[in-house]
Amino acid sequence: MSNIRLYFLENLYLNLSDKLDKSQSHYVTKVMRLKVGDNISLFNTSGEWEAKILNISKNIVEFKIIKQLRSKKNEKELWLAFSPIKSNYFNFMIQKATELGVTKFIPIIFDRSVVRKINKERLKKIIIEAAEQSNRIDIPLIENTQNLKSFLNNKMNLIFADLNSNNKKIDLKKLKKNPICLIIGPEGDFSEKEREQILFFDGVQPIKINENILRSETAVISALSIINYVIN
Repeated sequence: MSNIRLYFLENLYLNLSDKLDKSQSHYVTKVMRLKVGDNISLFNTSGEWEAKILNISKNIVEFKIIKQLRSKKNEKELWLAFSPIKSNYFNFMIQKATELGVTKFIPIIFDRSVVRKINKERLKKIIIEAAEQSNRIDIPLIENTQNLKSFLNNKMNLIFADLNSNNKKIDLKKLKKNPICLIIGPEGDFSEKEREQILFFDGVQPIKINENILRSETAVISALSIINYVIN
């Protein structure tokens, strides 16, 4: 069995015959140099499946599903609410958050956000690549940018990364059945008004993740690691 994992958009099922797209076919044949008869792994919300390469015609790979490897599990809902940041750091943050199990990305424009637009298509590619490499089956969603007021209409357990908090532990007893959402501020931190709005939210737990002031992408990785440790 090949360790090559690819996200396949269409439905997957036993004995399905189909083709990879041009980009994936190039990766399989030119980069990984697989041949007819070799196997690859394909996944999406229907699970993960083993596929055999049947034919390579005009640089397009044709395959057939030969068996199911894994069915999709009911993953814990773990959201990340964040301010967009500069491109290179942003890409790294999205990649690592995907590896750490985030199921939904919620970009928020805060009062002090410097970057105020996102390239969703670019981020989707990063998310898919990270899911392929980290052995995930599900692909996290990414919402359109929104304001804090709109975001706070969600029903969720809100973990608030707050440098001003003295609390350093997440209380499991206070977590309801709602999704767990981590909210990280912009590079200039939350405004006082935003901080008050977040602290007023029913179900919020402020937590100080480090004594030092962390970059946004570092704070995301640190806080998600803490959350994963606590809930798992």
